[in-house]
Amino acid sequence: MNAQALQQVTVWILPILFAITLHEAAHGYVAKLCGDRTAYMLGRVTLNPLRHIDPIGTIVVPIFGVLMGGFMFGWAKPVPVNYRALNHPRRDAVLVALAGPGTNILLAIISILLFRAVPYLPEVARAWTAHNLANSFQLNLVLAVFNMLPLPPLDGGRVAVGLLPKPLSRQLAELEPIGIPIILGVMILLPILGNFIHQDLNLFKPLVLEPAGWIANNLLSVLGPSD
Repeated sequence: MNAQALQQVTVWILPILFAITLHEAAHGYVAKLCGDRTAYMLGRVTLNPLRHIDPIGTIVVPIFGVLMGGFMFGWAKPVPVNYRALNHPRRDAVLVALAGPGTNILLAIISILLFRAVPYLPEVARAWTAHNLANSFQLNLVLAVFNMLPLPPLDGGRVAVGLLPKPLSRQLAELEPIGIPIILGVMILLPILGNFIHQDLNLFKPLVLEPAGWIANNLLSVLGPSD
């Protein structure tokens, strides 16, 4: 790993650890509030990132993304939730699902607000801190939007299952076992196919990056550092 790649890793590792750790812990915390103590009993309602790390999604994929010059992305071990133990299973499942992306939006807002303190830091720490906060802002918004795509097992899929009429809800819930292969196919295989046929089939940009950019612009217009 060259010096430039190492520098990129150092300004991404903290943002991704905070983003995925708090995302998963929020799921477990809200589940506990709603009656399911499964995640709490397994030690997953914690800010200790070691309890949430997935070797592939938290370590290999993000580092590979940086080394390949792409966007830092990843995931953590999903927090287990016993939906039958929730006080109001249908309603509370929606609240549990929303807790993760909601936490990412909150972290993005906190990143903006902390950016105001960067000029007051020692000069040697300003650039590194600014990069961490900028990456945290960007990453958390992308994770929030990605996770709200309406396909189980993503959080947006669980929200849709909880809100749709029961016949449609059941049909959507049945897609959960193949949800991840569908997502990987759309996000990874379609762009590869597009390269072969010389067509732009990258749906990650219109489905995730552009909505995240719209949210970012609106947050910055309200909360961004003033000159």
